[in-house]
Amino acid sequence: MNKQKILVLALVAGGFVSPLAHATNGYFSHGYGMKAKGMGGAATAMANDTFGGANNPASMVWVGSRVDIGVDWFKPIRSSERSGAGDPTMNGAANSDSNDFAIPEFGYNRMINPNMSLGMTVYGNGGMNTDYAGGQLPFGGTCANGGGTGFNPVQVAGGTYNLLCGDGRLGVDMMQLIVAPTVSYKINETHSIGVSPLLGYQRFKAEGLQAFSGFSADAANLTNKGYDNATGYGVRVGWLGKVSDMVTLGAAYSTEMNYSKFDKYKGLFAEQGGFNTPENWNLGIAVKATPQATIAVDYQQINYSGINSVGNPSTSLGAVIASTLGPSNGRGFGWGDTRVVKLGAEYNYSDALTLRAGYSQNNNPITSRDVTFNIIAPGVITTHYTLGFTYTLANKSELTMAYMHARENSVTGSSLFNTWTGNTSGAEKIKMYQNSLGIAYGRKM
Repeated sequence: MNKQKILVLALVAGGFVSPLAHATNGYFSHGYGMKAKGMGGAATAMANDTFGGANNPASMVWVGSRVDIGVDWFKPIRSSERSGAGDPTMNGAANSDSNDFAIPEFGYNRMINPNMSLGMTVYGNGGMNTDYAGGQLPFGGTCANGGGTGFNPVQVAGGTYNLLCGDGRLGVDMMQLIVAPTVSYKINETHSIGVSPLLGYQRFKAEGLQAFSGFSADAANLTNKGYDNATGYGVRVGWLGKVSDMVTLGAAYSTEMNYSKFDKYKGLFAEQGGFNTPENWNLGIAVKATPQATIAVDYQQINYSGINSVGNPSTSLGAVIASTLGPSNGRGFGWGDTRVVKLGAEYNYSDALTLRAGYSQNNNPITSRDVTFNIIAPGVITTHYTLGFTYTLANKSELTMAYMHARENSVTGSSLFNTWTGNTSGAEKIKMYQNSLGIAYGRKM
């Protein structure tokens, strides 16, 4: 496959990135690469395809020369509700629209010599995506008068409000595309190292948050500003070691990715529009239990708490309102660090067919303390079940499919509005479940 075709495939993969809506392990995907997705995301100690730039850069030199391209149909079902409010005009519920997304993946690797490879992985993150129609709350009550506390309601005379007392549709859309050129090198016959510079592009918009203008240090750059863009960089490094004929170990570490600011939303995100990708790391083991069967286990940690706009609590400032959205120590979404355990199994049923299954479990980054802000970012999924297979075709090519079901989970907590309304605004619940089905084509070169 020539360089021009490789470039076209990469651009096609990147072109699909605009509708990303992952919300699995926080806003990281449960797996990168269709083979990993079929194994619950366990890939740190595996070398099956060209997604080492997202999993473990050291794996690429064991993969050989190949190309992979695929797409995942992803369907997250999200809803929010408020109930038990002393002011009944505050009670309401909404389901998020925009439930079908195409998630691309692309990878390429070329052996430079028997001990070194150069490759590229293109992948996406997302997950702060919601799209609620407005009109859940009637005119009047707390939304109209702010409960007499200085909360900044929107005056929509004779109209209706969304769940956060704003005007019109409510939601956010956060998307990330990461291109990871990768160098992988065999130290000896059993160990390798790798490095992937991470080049990032992200896009964001927010709608329907007008009622929080009294919180913002820059209310003119809080909501309904359309899409804004940011670019950033980081690096992922990895090691892979075949410590015996049966056991392979792997480890990878990614620095925090530093992005330019979202200037259109510097009145929303802490650090005047900052939104970096958190530091994360993963460890893995793969055990060849039989000549046909491999069991893989990964542990991953994603340090959301290190990103102020994501990790700062939404409630720690109590009744204080003015200028608490936007400054460095301002309100965030309150996400805690996420710890993920991934278990996968791969069975070579025949020379042509490989079967996969997987399971992953993580702690919820969102607690009841921050439920109100996370109506627009309900990343509450904790459990995934996966199935997959690869069928080898003629001419060294293969088709891989993977299915994922994320079990419904919810978080309930006291409404943030209670801080200013004398505890008359009840409790809120956010919940979500997901399904995905993907297909990928791979070819050895």
